Amino acid sequence: MQTHRHFLLHKPWGYLSQFVNNQTKRKNKKLLGVLSDFPEEIMAIGRLDEDSEGLLLLTTDGKVSEQVRSKTVEKEYYIQVDGIITKEALEQLRQGVEISIHGKKYTTLACKAFALEFAPDIPARTKKIRDPRHGPTSWLSITITEGKFRQVRKMSAAVGLPTLRLIRVRIGQLELGSLLSGAVEEVTSFEY
Repeated sequence: MQTHRHFLLHKPWGYLSQFVNNQTKRKNKKLLGVLSDFPEEIMAIGRLDEDSEGLLLLTTDGKVSEQVRSKTVEKEYYIQVDGIITKEALEQLRQGVEISIHGKKYTTLACKAFALEFAPDIPARTKKIRDPRHGPTSWLSITITEGKFRQVRKMSAAVGLPTLRLIRVRIGQLELGSLLSGAVEEVTSFEY
């Protein structure tokens, strides 16, 4: 019987959520494999795009990957948005908004959404997001159970609040906590 291995990773901004570069045009991209010495059969559970950061689960067990990606496991994100969050925008997000997935209209499932009173205690990103002279920004938390292509970014844009910074802080019971950007922690199992 194979013993599977599981890892928590704080994916830094600017990295792809993959271990092998299978792209012909973008050969100089940063891949997760440089962050640690992972087992050869490791896979990321779900993805975070290059401009996103935060909690990423890695495993050698495909069954666990399928379970975590199911619609029964919550994924929570902190999002810095361009503008001030309104009650109306939060209500729209909670009810579900229409977005486009690969050119087709899709209405997101109901989710949890609330404004964060203060910016989260997260280190500044390595690349400056934008100059404060361009207007106010605010932070919100969105918790979803699905994971369509760039869904959270599209959801915030659909309510007039473009995403400036996106950080996944929780998957099920697992939290990003104090795991530093680029840090990896091996765990015995995932409690989600």
